[in-house]
Amino acid sequence: MRAQVSTGRAAANRRQFLGAATSAFAGAAAHGSPATAPTIKAVAFDAFAIFDLRPVFRLAEELFPGRGEELSNQWRTRQFEYTWLRNSMRLYTDFWKVTQDALNYAAQQSKLDLTSEKSSQLMSAYLRMKPWNDVVAALEALRKRGLRLALLANLTPTMMRSCVTASGLQGMFEFELSTDSVKAFKPDPAAYAMGTEAFHLEKHEILFVAFGGWDAAGAKAFGYTTYWVNREARPAEQLGITADGTHRDLVSLPTFLDVLNRGQ
Repeated sequence: MRAQVSTGRAAANRRQFLGAATSAFAGAAAHGSPATAPTIKAVAFDAFAIFDLRPVFRLAEELFPGRGEELSNQWRTRQFEYTWLRNSMRLYTDFWKVTQDALNYAAQQSKLDLTSEKSSQLMSAYLRMKPWNDVVAALEALRKRGLRLALLANLTPTMMRSCVTASGLQGMFEFELSTDSVKAFKPDPAAYAMGTEAFHLEKHEILFVAFGGWDAAGAKAFGYTTYWVNREARPAEQLGITADGTHRDLVSLPTFLDVLNRGQ
């Protein structure tokens, strides 16, 4: 059985999370859901669930005092819009180029003088992203449970490898899966299928951990059990798809998986 958990509150604590998960399992059992199902055996993470983007945007503020937030918001929004547009138009280019194009657009939109030096500084910051504070403990807890781990992200292989090294996470992930290998960005099903192909597991045996609500919806639509680490307390996307678990951080992820696997 799959837990249907949604805290929906920025101040939700561990007890509330576990209570919601337990209630969901009890409710499913009462309605006669199957008592057995394959255990979750692997966890695939979006890169931004692992790597903290905030220093990139703090740098933008240093380079453009008083305008950095505006630039960052434009940059980030256009970055993901370009991935979706390129998917739709079948005009693929890798995430590094998408990120550069989005930065150029954002600077023009904000009427900022983006010199080549400032552009290089901002782009290079994407190669030095460090983990969120809760990441290492969560990953170690999952590995102790025998779970296989992977990154599954839009980042290019170079971006992903550089951030793993900068974060000291070498050897933590069995696979570092870049959508560049399938020339399609998430939420294209071909991107999510890299997980089943790499792990040689069925969809229901893999948990996907998303940073963006749209990514959680895409992974769920593909067939993965999903955990949305909603670090920015954003509302859920209105797509008629709900993540199996939602929480503000990764602290509760190991327990969420324990509840899932016990319930199965």
